Amino acid sequence: MRLVSMMFLLIMLVLVVADSGLAQLTLPRISPKASVSQTVGITDITIEYCRPGVKGRVIWGELVPYNEPWRTGANEATIISFSSDVMVAGNKLAEGKYALVTIPTASEWTVIFSKQTDMWGAMGYKPEEDVLRIQVKPVPAEFTERMMFYFDNLTDNSADAVLQWEKIKVLFTIQVDVNGMVMEQAQKSINWRTPYQAANYAFENNLDLAQAQKWLELSKSMEKNFSNTALEARIMEKQGKKKEAVKVMEEAITMGKAMSQPPYNIADMEALLAKWKGK
Repeated sequence: MRLVSMMFLLIMLVLVVADSGLAQLTLPRISPKASVSQTVGITDITIEYCRPGVKGRVIWGELVPYNEPWRTGANEATIISFSSDVMVAGNKLAEGKYALVTIPTASEWTVIFSKQTDMWGAMGYKPEEDVLRIQVKPVPAEFTERMMFYFDNLTDNSADAVLQWEKIKVLFTIQVDVNGMVMEQAQKSINWRTPYQAANYAFENNLDLAQAQKWLELSKSMEKNFSNTALEARIMEKQGKKKEAVKVMEEAITMGKAMSQPPYNIADMEALLAKWKGK
């Protein structure tokens, strides 16, 4: 009987331990997580951080010491990310994620963009991992109990990232080359096929061959290949320029045969070339 009782108690103990392992207690953070995002032009900017409170304490020079690297928040390092290259206070900064480390003083702050995004706070901070440092001056602000980031002075191509806590705020300007990015995307989205297709349509439907040639020139300036060179030869032949057409078609066929997978219609072009030569 005593053995049975001991076995029962042992089973109950195992069940209690197992149950305690399954039921994890979730507690609120003293400094809760937060994030703020802003799109400038077509660039997304996000700051992820934790929000400490004043709680009646002296912040600057005491809770946050002067002349020492600070995590710019609480808990994990504060992270700022950019979806494209930007300019920060007039300095180039590449697309990516950075730890936002600061070194406050009473009159001027150093704002640091570091590659050390896996830090806990500023522990293990290495200056050699800095990508950019800028200097900013704190300015007076309305009392703010919980530290916060926000974006202000938004324009079509810029915004100020603002840190505000206690009775001060610091900010730095982020600029993006919106027009340059849009034009670059447009350039990438247009390839040799678009003007080639326009030229081919004009050729097949007996439209303006001079305009078709202009489109082919644009296509070949992007990428000269079998397709647009063969079409150029066919347009030349249609314009009565058989001698030039023969030379250009020979060039196209040579390019086609050099491809790892020759074009499906290369035999048709060879037959057409033979016809032009009178064979």
